[in-house]
Amino acid sequence: MMLCVSLRFSPQSPLTCLSYSMETLPKVFDVLRMGLGGSLRSRRGGTSVGYLRSARNYAGLAFSQKIGQRTSPLSGLEDELLGYISGNKKATEVAHSIWKCIVQKGDTVVDATCGNGHDTLALLKMVGDGSGRGSVYGMDIQNCALESTSTLIKESIDPNEVKLVKLFNLCHSSMEEIVPKGTLVRLVAFNLGYLPGGDKSIITLPEKTLHALDAARRLLGPEGLISIMVYVGHPGGREEYAAVQAFGSQLPGEEWVCCKFEMVNKLTAPVLFLLFRK
Repeated sequence: MMLCVSLRFSPQSPLTCLSYSMETLPKVFDVLRMGLGGSLRSRRGGTSVGYLRSARNYAGLAFSQKIGQRTSPLSGLEDELLGYISGNKKATEVAHSIWKCIVQKGDTVVDATCGNGHDTLALLKMVGDGSGRGSVYGMDIQNCALESTSTLIKESIDPNEVKLVKLFNLCHSSMEEIVPKGTLVRLVAFNLGYLPGGDKSIITLPEKTLHALDAARRLLGPEGLISIMVYVGHPGGREEYAAVQAFGSQLPGEEWVCCKFEMVNKLTAPVLFLLFRK
């Protein structure tokens, strides 16, 4: 069986087509490190834990997994990435693993499309630490989605942590209306398309999604991430995919590193875009 994967870095580097044998698969992780770009620093101690050069400088890449006893926040992603490449991991699993490398306890994050609440719950577990710090702002235009999200959270989390989640029946393009002014957001997650198990005629639309991405860009703090899962197998999905790619491609390379994970021989497989602010 052959599985084809494309990793593309923007705005300036060309499409990178990678061919693997099982012996060379671990080299792919170096590409992921470059894709999350910039200089990552540990927010726990303020110590630099690695410098990720651009894909164009791959031949001269110098990446340190450890400085002293501090481990890179990207450590531990190898299994998820290799699982995705071999077809044993979903793109959503890769996304959640990457979020865990970016989000810290006490952070503010946004789930721009709650759906059935699985992303909201995952984010809540990342920011909550029992001290009452951290915030998850969740949005969806469908009340039934918010009801499902609320039920899932109440059934899965300690009551003291539930209060960290604030749910709003609003379009994702309105996120600046719900996040307090001056708050720096660590991560904004989008899961585009339609509500699983819901009305498939109600979908996210390219124009609204572009407004939402622009709002997310303004809210995001340094070393923050916009994560976008685009489902292309439904009417309108490809148009939204094109809009998201165009948005990421125009972000300035000195401030952002943008990449995507895409199955090139499974045309309806979801595509994960990662827009990392340096």
